[in-house]
Amino acid sequence: MSRLSPTLAGVLMMLFGMFLFAANDALGKWLVGTYSVGQVLLLRSLVALVILLPFLVGFGWRRLFQVERPGLQVARVALASAEVFCFYFAVRSLPLADTMTFWMASPIYVALLSPLLLRESVGLLRWGAILLGFVGVFIALAPEGGAGLDLPSMIAIVGSLCFALMVITGRSLRGTPDVTLVFWQLIGAGALGFVAAPVGFVMPDMLDGALLGLLGVVAMGAHLCITRALKLADASLLAPLHYTLLLWAILLGWLFFGDIPQGRLLFGAAIIVLAGLILAWPNRRTLREKARAPG
Repeated sequence: MSRLSPTLAGVLMMLFGMFLFAANDALGKWLVGTYSVGQVLLLRSLVALVILLPFLVGFGWRRLFQVERPGLQVARVALASAEVFCFYFAVRSLPLADTMTFWMASPIYVALLSPLLLRESVGLLRWGAILLGFVGVFIALAPEGGAGLDLPSMIAIVGSLCFALMVITGRSLRGTPDVTLVFWQLIGAGALGFVAAPVGFVMPDMLDGALLGLLGVVAMGAHLCITRALKLADASLLAPLHYTLLLWAILLGWLFFGDIPQGRLLFGAAIIVLAGLILAWPNRRTLREKARAPG
């Protein structure tokens, strides 16, 4: 990486981070087939906290408790915990690509809610992209034959909304260090897992214990890659790379679970991705205008 330009290094780190997140999701889907969501969430969080410890030593424990807007911090932790719990619950029953498509719609929810919660202006182009995105969601995920949504699909919708709200709260906590945000996020998820783990608890064998530990390692590695990528390259450049998650979800779902996405889902997902790219484009233009501005 030292021989590459910062921007190219950031792009590569972002791509690798997205792959790690997809691998984490596929591994999580595999494990929740045997173990409860609470048990998986608890062990994943504990391992990730162990990996985070070296960063905490240099960061300082006191700084973890010196946070801005404590109420909003608690809300963010609650949303993050609910989001990951919903994901593992949904992916237990739904194909990986279907579940990921729900989460790919989160930027559309963010754009829709930002004017209400952050007082951000939304122009005509972005409103059109929001509408286009919801059309894509309907095409990709609407049940066939007029049947209602099943429980995993409804849980996935709730989870993707929690993720969108978590992103919005994160925008209001820009002054909080990444280590603090990740630490409390892991604490919240681990606490939720601790409460839920006794329900359907299964003692893992040595192999599955290693896989449960690996889940935490991969998740933390993904977070670290993306955090580093955002420091090397512009967020507006990296944002579209988030959609490579869907490509990995389709590939890994086919390789490990035999899931073959329906044409309807692929078409709807393509519309969602297009809407997301349109939403990201005005941000890039704004950054260029700021760069040209004097001072």
